[in-house]
Amino acid sequence: MLDIKFIRENVDIVQRAIKNKNEKCDLKMILELDEKKRILQFDFDTMRAEQNRVSKQIPELKKQKIIATELITEMQNISKKVKALSTELSEVSVKFENELLRIPNIPHREVPIGGESENKFIKKWGSKKTFAFQPKDHLVLAEKNDLLELKRVPKLSGTGFIGYKNKGALLERALINFMLDFHIQKHGYTEVSLPVLVNRKTMTGTGQLPKLEDDMYRIEQDDLFLVPTAEVSVTNLYAGEILPLKMLPQKFVSYSPCFRREAGSYGKDTKGLQRIHQFNKVEIVRFVQPENSYQVLEEMLKDAEDILQALGLHYRVLTLATGDLSFASAITYDLEVWAPGAGKYLEVSSVSNFEDFQARRASIRFRDIDDKVRFVHTLNGSGLATPRTFIALIETYQNEDGSITLPDVLVPYLSGLKKL
Repeated sequence: MLDIKFIRENVDIVQRAIKNKNEKCDLKMILELDEKKRILQFDFDTMRAEQNRVSKQIPELKKQKIIATELITEMQNISKKVKALSTELSEVSVKFENELLRIPNIPHREVPIGGESENKFIKKWGSKKTFAFQPKDHLVLAEKNDLLELKRVPKLSGTGFIGYKNKGALLERALINFMLDFHIQKHGYTEVSLPVLVNRKTMTGTGQLPKLEDDMYRIEQDDLFLVPTAEVSVTNLYAGEILPLKMLPQKFVSYSPCFRREAGSYGKDTKGLQRIHQFNKVEIVRFVQPENSYQVLEEMLKDAEDILQALGLHYRVLTLATGDLSFASAITYDLEVWAPGAGKYLEVSSVSNFEDFQARRASIRFRDIDDKVRFVHTLNGSGLATPRTFIALIETYQNEDGSITLPDVLVPYLSGLKKL
């Protein structure tokens, strides 16, 4: 959420952000609601003050045995006006707050303007692996080695869902445990395991609601949502709190299943594991002082890169353009790993700085060295999502006979297994 004072003083900047992020938001209406709310608040406060003044006079007159009929009538009229103003103010305030939630975060000045084609290449690590044979894609490899259950799962849940089995299930579990241990032991994160069902307020805090409600899986009876990422639960852990300075920075890592309808994405990268409604992911989340957040963003990018480097997977890093940036993000790096069987790069991580946007929505603050209460900056990143990492891994380490030789770092997590 943006500060309304900032919006009033920077209308052009906010309008440009709405346009560049391809969001639909009536800024003019929001500013009109803001003005109306302020006028109503002034009228309400003035009338309440008058009500308090008159209410104090009536007992004094009665003590002096002075008839206060006119004053009582005036008091009754004021009470009616106060009640009417209170109702109108409440209605306008609710509408204003709801509309304010629809304004996206302002992109950082270094974010390129445009759509996906304007995403900016930053760097790469390693090189595309060459083969003495035509590399197979992950579906062919999975079928040969009996790693996935694709044919029977649709009868359980419909399309867009997959299952791992045999050594495939073992490999995915190994990836999760490896990534958790790596972030804890090498990067100093604290592991948390939190609910994957959260309430509406929690989803609103990180920016999924109201914009993305149609993309979320919701349990109507309880008005609870299945998280699209562990970011939602972890970021809201400190919702409504004022943290002492000694508690910052905070570094969390969390594994969770993730659930996304992804309405409107039909037919886009839907082959095999590339785009599914339920998948597993290890997430890293940080809470920091505003002055440090861009340094921390670079640290988190390196943390995600370290996983890919440890696995020996070639990847590239992009800065997302405004039209490809999420609603809540100020800047996002995408890590795309090379999948030789598919012959393309696949996104396995997004690392983002939300500045104080999520903190304002979730009311996460801290008391600084001068005893001033300020909003924290929140950041998160995938460290990593397993499906596309799984794709790149088995396609990169495949042999001509269709077997897969696994990288050494995973062997301890595979009960000593070195080859699929």
